[in-house]
Amino acid sequence: MVGDAQATQRRLLEAAAQEFAARGIAGARVDRIAEVARSNKAQIYHYFGSKDQLFDAVFNNLVADTLREIPIDVTNLPEYAGRLFDGYEKHPQVPRLATWYHLERAGAQASLEAIAASSRDKVDAITRAQQAGQLPSHFAAADLLALVLALASMWTSTTPEFTELIPGHTVAGRRRVITDAVAAVLER
Repeated sequence: MVGDAQATQRRLLEAAAQEFAARGIAGARVDRIAEVARSNKAQIYHYFGSKDQLFDAVFNNLVADTLREIPIDVTNLPEYAGRLFDGYEKHPQVPRLATWYHLERAGAQASLEAIAASSRDKVDAITRAQQAGQLPSHFAAADLLALVLALASMWTSTTPEFTELIPGHTVAGRRRVITDAVAAVLER
């Protein structure tokens, strides 16, 4: 039965990720999530407590998956940004979920510890690299991380109309713009 419970939770998380990515927290409906997961609403509340807690579980999984699949490499921040971009291209629900998190959770009293810990670890790694002379220090470590993350996700927030202004722009071309921009930020 444990395998069944884990399989049900996995299906609920996968269905919830799609629902939240498409509609946000407020617009998501637990009945749709349950239907797609071949489960029922009671299971959502049993395993996760509430729709908000289900979103938190989805987002925590997203953070854990990203950390596992795309670890930071402070010795090559341009390539790190490129790998983040690759992840956004492969999993377009990731930037959507992050946007909904930002829009609907900004200012929430309790932050997700997975995000806070991940951010602290990255800032600490950049700080150590700056102190060792591996990275320039003309930006504070947190500011440098913010720039890298913003550049890595910049194409996820452009409108189709803007993208049309760049004829022939390929995925590889967009990736190159990101890695070149991060390299430029690092120039001393």
